[in-house]
Amino acid sequence: MSSNAALERLLGIMAKLRDPDGGCPWDLEQSFATIAPYTIEEAYEVEDAIRRNDMPALRDELGDLLLQVVFHSRMAEEAGLFDFEAVADGISDKLIRRHPHVFGDVQVDKPDAVHVNWESIKAAERAEKEKQSPPDISPVLAGVTSGLPGLTRAVKLQNRAARVGFDWPDKAPVFSKIREELHELEQEIQNNGSSESITEEFGDFLFVVANLARHLKLDPEDCLRFANRKFEKRFSSMENILKSDGKDLADCDLATMDAAWNKAKDLEKIAD
Repeated sequence: MSSNAALERLLGIMAKLRDPDGGCPWDLEQSFATIAPYTIEEAYEVEDAIRRNDMPALRDELGDLLLQVVFHSRMAEEAGLFDFEAVADGISDKLIRRHPHVFGDVQVDKPDAVHVNWESIKAAERAEKEKQSPPDISPVLAGVTSGLPGLTRAVKLQNRAARVGFDWPDKAPVFSKIREELHELEQEIQNNGSSESITEEFGDFLFVVANLARHLKLDPEDCLRFANRKFEKRFSSMENILKSDGKDLADCDLATMDAAWNKAKDLEKIAD
């Protein structure tokens, strides 16, 4: 089956699922808002398959992600907004516009030059969007979507601010700011602050932690995903250690679990 035929088949299936006459009740009741969480989830599952180097899974996950694009496009077409063809044409136009060294007469010979040119074109595009930004949002920060994960969006906002010089020169003052924000959070908790005030202080703390990741040239989301995976692995190892001792996790006190946790850590060091 050709690529065009495969895509037409998928678009036809989606149209049938959304057909009020005989379509799927679940698909028919969905909206952009209800489908959006699935779109985000599928993108993360693509990343997970890549990280595990599982190519069969990557094929499946890319299909699931493509379904999200088709689903949104179909709902937009039904509402008279745009269709899948407009989406494909839009990204094609953008790729051509951002690659004048391939589709135009701009000459570049190194990847760094391509990156500089790409950023210059993006800056021009942002300038156009900034003209339409809400009056209460700085043009410098306009266009950083609120749908991003919090830590990722924090880094993007900080990068935008850094472009105009609003940034610490190195890591040292970031560490000081982290200690300051942690102290303010502790004080708010000790003073029995409101849920809102504690939430605000905790957010300030996370925002500065994200800034430290940026200065270290780390992706805070990647760091947290790594920590999550390490916790999962170590917790499972702890549970297996307890089981080998004839103990059920639900019946163990914290001291017993903590001892098994430390044993799991020691086993990791031996394995390394």
